[in-house]
This record gives sequence, C-alpha cells and structure tokens, in this order.
Amino acid sequence: MSKKLISSEEAVKLVKDGDTLAIAGFVGTHPEELSLMLERRFLQEGHPCNLTLFYAGGQGDGKDKAVNHYGAKGFLKRVIAAHYNLAPKLGGAIANNQLEGYCFPQGALLQLTRAMADRQPGVFARTGLKTFVDPRVEGGKINGKSKESEDLVKLVEIAGKEYLHYQPVDFDVAFIRGTTADEDGNVSMEKEFTFTEAYYTALATKSRGGIVIAQVERMAASGTIDPQAVKVPGAAVDYIVVAKPEHHWQNNITDYDGSTSGAFRRSMASVKPMELTERKIIARRGVMELSPRVTLNLGVGVPDGVATVASEEGIADQITLTVEAGPYGGVPVAGVDFGAAYNPIAILEHSNMFDLYDSGALDIAYLGMAQVDPKGNVNVSKFGPRVAGCGGFINITQNAKTVVFCGTLTAGGLKVDIGNDRLNIVQEGTTKKFINEVEQITFSGEYAMENGQRVLYVTERAVFELTADGLLLTEIAPGVELQKDILDLIEFPVAVAPELKIMDARFFRKEAMGLKPEFMAKGQ
Repeated sequence: MSKKLISSEEAVKLVKDGDTLAIAGFVGTHPEELSLMLERRFLQEGHPCNLTLFYAGGQGDGKDKAVNHYGAKGFLKRVIAAHYNLAPKLGGAIANNQLEGYCFPQGALLQLTRAMADRQPGVFARTGLKTFVDPRVEGGKINGKSKESEDLVKLVEIAGKEYLHYQPVDFDVAFIRGTTADEDGNVSMEKEFTFTEAYYTALATKSRGGIVIAQVERMAASGTIDPQAVKVPGAAVDYIVVAKPEHHWQNNITDYDGSTSGAFRRSMASVKPMELTERKIIARRGVMELSPRVTLNLGVGVPDGVATVASEEGIADQITLTVEAGPYGGVPVAGVDFGAAYNPIAILEHSNMFDLYDSGALDIAYLGMAQVDPKGNVNVSKFGPRVAGCGGFINITQNAKTVVFCGTLTAGGLKVDIGNDRLNIVQEGTTKKFINEVEQITFSGEYAMENGQRVLYVTERAVFELTADGLLLTEIAPGVELQKDILDLIEFPVAVAPELKIMDARFFRKEAMGLKPEFMAKGQ
C-alpha cells in the first residue's frame, strides 16, 4: 500500500484557512471529488475559509460541478481565473461582491503557472494589452471588491515595447487529476482528453513548499505504468486520492469516450448536416475563409458550426482544427463537453497549446461576438453584473493571423425565413449588438490594426471588415434592405464599400454548397 494514498476526507483537511488553492482542469475534467468534499467540509465546519482560488481554463457544467463548489459566502476571499461562464455559483458570488474577482487571459495564467514552477518573477507578455486586462483600462478587476484591492498586473516597458507583467501567486495546495497513479505517486493520463496544466501546477506548488493532491481513477503497482504515459512524476505529488467513479467522469456528460483520448478512432460518417438556420448561414460564410492546410481554432456557440459545414462539404480532412485544452486535429466536441476532440492527431499539454497560439502558428480563429463598437472592439466577457470571463479569447484573437467573429446582427427573439436563395427577416431581435460602446473590451480593434491582422465580423445578413477607420460593410445578404435591416440596427455610422457584394446564394439553400473544387483550387 502506498504511503501517499489517502481518502478524500483526509485530503481536504490539508487545506487551511487563508490558503491559496490551485486547481488544474478544463470544463468537465476536474478533480470533482476533492472539490465536492472540500465544499462539504466548509459547509459543515466553516473551514477552511477565506481561500484564494486560482485556475486557468473554465471549469464547470453551468450548474453545480467543478468550481461551482466554491460559491458559498466566506469560502473564498479571492478568485483568479480566466473564465466564469460555466460556474454560475462562483460568478454570482463575484457579482454580489462576496469576494475579490480577477480575470486574466487563459494563456497568461498558464504561462504564469509555468514561470512560478521555475521560480521566475511572473510573466511579461503582450497578451492583454489594450483590453480590460490592461491596467490603463480595468487591470483585470471584475467587481467592486477587486477594484478596492491590489493590482495583480502592471504595465512595463522593455526595450521600447509595452508589456503586461502578471504577478506571481504563491500556491499552498494544488488539486490535479489523472487516470492512474502508481505507489510512488507517478500519475498517467491515458484516459483523459486533455493533460491540462497539471504538471506545471504541481511544480509551481512544490516550488513554494506547498502540497499537491492528485485525484485518480485507479492505483497501480510501482513501475507498472508505461513511462511515456506518465505526465506528472511522483516527486511532484504528495498525496493520491482514488475517486468514486461518479466523481471521475472523463467530461461533464461523458463517462468515457476513447475516441477523445486516442484509444481508438470513431467513424465520423454519422455527423449530420446542420439545419438551415441563421447559424448555418454564418458558418457557411466563415468556411469561405478556409484554404487547404490551415490551422484554426473554433470558439463555442455559433463558430463551432464551421467544423460541421466543413465536414458536410468534404473538406474537413484538409484543415487542422485545434482546441485550447490541448487536442490538435480531429473534430472538436461541442456543448458542455467542450475541450475534447474526436480522433485528435495529437494531444498537447494545455500550456503547450497556448505556446502554439502565441507563436503565431494559428492561421484563422473563429469566435463569438456579443457586442461590437465603432473601433471594432468586441465584448464577450461581461454583461452588467454577470461575468463570463475571457478564457482563451484574448490569446487567440491577438495572435491569429485572421480573426472571424461570428454572430447574428441582433439578439433576443430574432426569427428569419430562408429560401429561394434569399434571407427574409420575419421578426427582428430586440437587442442591438453593434453599439456605441462595449461594456468590456475583450478584443481590441486598435491592437489588431497595429499588428496587421485581418478581422471580419460575419452575421447572417451582413459582413464587415475592420479597417483603420473602423468597420466597413462589404457584403449583404440577398433579400434584405441595406438601410432598414442593417444600418438602422447599428448605433454608429458604418462605411459601406463602394462595390458592396451580395452574399453567395448557396448560403441560403438546403443542399450542400459543393465547395470542394474551389476550396482545393486555393491550395494549388
């Protein structure tokens, strides 16, 4: 029996009042039993209290799981994370000023964790400049309590260039997860769809004398795990907890699917074409930006339709899709199991995927847009008191060569009729999305122009391109009226291209577009 093996009840007693707890995970891959038992202890005993919670990628199911366990009043003093939309209980605590809320780019937090593992003085990065993370804007402070507290990011100049200095954080305890642990504490991840940032989280914790607790599915004898499968060595793991099966699912709604962890490949022949709705029109227009051999990232929601349309058109095997959690290639899983991919070519460590993005290797990124202003700034992170967070959005949009924002022109009750190669607006949405000022700058149009990026805003009825002078309307759907259906629904003046194009009639047909020949011609 391993001396490192303890129960979850014993494990959570190692967390003390005022500790900083770091949790490695992504969406549905989370050390659920450890968080559940820690919450249970707090609700029963009132301890540990006043914790600081640190995590990078969003973790939760939009209801009760993962970091939703940390929403009780008094449990946390502070939270530092990139994404809150999957954690309404924690997000509610932030909105109600029960704790200090900070939000920073996912990639920056991953790089910060790695830097802390190496005992470096934080991270110096350009990621986040001119967004809400910039101290000249909001400094990543997302509620009243954090605005009254210390600065965790500073603006510095190095060799004549501006950088953001993300400050180090001392981890007292880390929760990580894997598939198998041996008696010496070596942890493998053969059934995981992502390796998360577990390795660097563990090292960052150990570098400061903290405690690392690994939740796993099963134990193995010493020396029996394939060495290539070990992702966290035993020297970085203090304790092991074998979770109950119901607290160690592979993802939020998936017990285990080997096609997302590389155990086997599934047939994708069953992928059904999208129903012809406004979402499909947007996805089809987005696909027109693709060419053979490009590498891309798809956000959740409307953008993930790009993969479905590419599959329908028979070109999905000619592009490389990536997911920020680590899957490279394959087909990303949509919905609350986001983060995984069916049939990935490779699974990178979470931090390494952001290395790929930050290096400029990402050709195109497709992401959502909730609000757009005259400068081309986009907000997807904060709406009134509700904090969604930026996730990997800032890293991805500031480093991709081309950025395609996808979403409807209006929101709230929009109804359309599609047929006869035309679009008819049956009922207009009640909320304008193109407004005079976004609530929070998640994407900076100014920064994009400075860096020479190509930026498009694709809706079901119009396409805009970002220029040095602001938005330029370049395409309009057949069947809509320029003034009534587009310009009157935008709060600010928009320039119209002298040669305004009509969107491809194929976007508005039920049958496939037959795109493959012209797509393949782009690669010749």
